[in-house]
Amino acid sequence: MATQSFHHGIRVFEEGDSINTLRLASSAVIGMLVTAPDADPDYFPLYKPVLVTNISRAQGLAGTAGTLKPALDRIAMQCRPVLIIVRVETGVGDTEEEREADQTSKVVGTNLLGQRTGIQALLAAQGQTGVRPRILGAPGLDTKPVADALASVCKDLRAFSYVYAHGAEDVSEVLQYREGFGQRETMLIWPNFMDWDTATSKNVPADAVAYALGMRARIDQEMGWHKSLSNVPINGPTGLAKDISWDLQSASTDAALLNQGDITTVINHKGYRFWGNRTCTSDTDFVFEVSVRTGQILADTIAEGFFEFLDKPMSPRLVRDIVETINARFRTLKADGYILGGRAWFNEEINTTENLKSGKLVIDYDYTPVPPLEDLSFRQHITDRYLVDFATQMASAR
Repeated sequence: MATQSFHHGIRVFEEGDSINTLRLASSAVIGMLVTAPDADPDYFPLYKPVLVTNISRAQGLAGTAGTLKPALDRIAMQCRPVLIIVRVETGVGDTEEEREADQTSKVVGTNLLGQRTGIQALLAAQGQTGVRPRILGAPGLDTKPVADALASVCKDLRAFSYVYAHGAEDVSEVLQYREGFGQRETMLIWPNFMDWDTATSKNVPADAVAYALGMRARIDQEMGWHKSLSNVPINGPTGLAKDISWDLQSASTDAALLNQGDITTVINHKGYRFWGNRTCTSDTDFVFEVSVRTGQILADTIAEGFFEFLDKPMSPRLVRDIVETINARFRTLKADGYILGGRAWFNEEINTTENLKSGKLVIDYDYTPVPPLEDLSFRQHITDRYLVDFATQMASAR
């Protein structure tokens, strides 16, 4: 307590002894790279992260050319999320290869003299808009270098990216394309959907990544970040761009082969759905999309929740409050089904007298994410035991 001035009488001080509440980090924020040459330049300036809280208004200002308008339309069919949009210039060149290469360079972006462009602009989003994107993608623009750049910024943002198997025409090519990835923050998707184009009045290919971004935000809002992208009906698609064999009870299908290769595919069973739970890593702790995102949300929830604790006097009571606050949040998350359990504690071996004297404190915590039920088996038995008392059953039959 600070030094008090002289007083002859009674003082009453109110001391708070309740546990602080950790606010969960927002997870349903889409970060998207797009082209839109005829978009409103004031609303969508080039290479600047733009915060979109009204997707309907954004649709009206997106123009019709490029990837922005169709991506917004497919996302809006799923939910009304918060988005960070970075508009890039359309690639130029004399040949298709040159245009694609130039487009890739523009989407990957640079960081020169403190000016970030393309994907690099997502790293400036929180500073410029106050919002951090968590669900990243570049529908229709995600070549391999773009996918790699997205994975890189995902590590810094603690975000997750959804990318397409660019250029793959069949299952074998998709599986070969998958060999170029190893990031736990990336989910690879193939093939695309089809949907109805009102401008041409026919079915046209529809980028699956745009649908994935919208579905991920929708699932976060309606179910939670502990539910995977897989097996939830999608609004909008009218078909699949490629023929994919799938059977719920067979492991010898295209879909099963893709899932075995850590690739999320698309199916039509009681509606069109994504089918697959896995990331591109070989780390067994983070093979599932939900495991990665659980770790990300917990890390940011705990870090951001204790910002105001920094530079306070490091008393035993302060440390106790930190531990109890984390454990209170873990209990709530467990009760709500977001994690199977978690616990924070003060480790005396790490927190030596020398470290504490230097103003250093380490709090350990563990947790167990909720894995998806990916493989369900039923054991069917045939028996004659129900024939043993056949006569008795006849006597009591009505």
